[in-house]
Amino acid sequence: MLDLTLIKAVTLDLDDTLWPVWPTIERAEKSLNDWLAQHAPATAALLAQPAARHEIREQVNQAHAELRHDLSALRLAAIRSALMRCGDDPLLAEPAFDVFFAARNQVALFGDALDALAFLSSRLPLVALSNGNADLHRIGIASYFTASISARVFGVGKPDRRIFQAAALAAGVQPHEVLHVGDDAALDVLAALDCGMQAVWVNRTDQLWTHPAQPHLTVATLTELCDLFPCGAVR
Repeated sequence: MLDLTLIKAVTLDLDDTLWPVWPTIERAEKSLNDWLAQHAPATAALLAQPAARHEIREQVNQAHAELRHDLSALRLAAIRSALMRCGDDPLLAEPAFDVFFAARNQVALFGDALDALAFLSSRLPLVALSNGNADLHRIGIASYFTASISARVFGVGKPDRRIFQAAALAAGVQPHEVLHVGDDAALDVLAALDCGMQAVWVNRTDQLWTHPAQPHLTVATLTELCDLFPCGAVR
């Protein structure tokens, strides 16, 4: 059972916890292909094929295993690989990635997200903890967070204990004083439990829990979590 009396900080996943990530990525990839269609048509035609996109990504992922924590670097490498394969200028990779990344940060927040961010950040230090490459400043929600720990910057991602420990340190508390909130059963819930944190599973799509270890709480919305906090518990 969740024990909020022990909690002195909250760490919060981003993709699929605050916004749906795959519609965002699909829109960003369309923006990228629209740009490539003007500046590198052969590459745009290649990347318009799902099988070709998958093959290039797999090749890049295998060739750059040291970058598995850095989705931005992998995306840039994949764009450069596609350009070179098609005989287009590889120097176009950087401006092409900029187009993708701008669109990637045009997220559509879940309806409960902003109110939950305002509520939680008024009560406890709130630390973003993500394997993704979202930019909180571009999205416009950085002011809610005490700190942001990303796999890209930190060097390892969830479920590695070190990134959870770094998030606790950024909040100025011990791991057992942290409540981690996220949507991924393994990367968020099980990893947080393994680090000694309490964990809330955000299950927006009514998935089944299939692991022996249990989250301290399962919610369908962040509003359900906020409703559990005492009304007067403001820092």
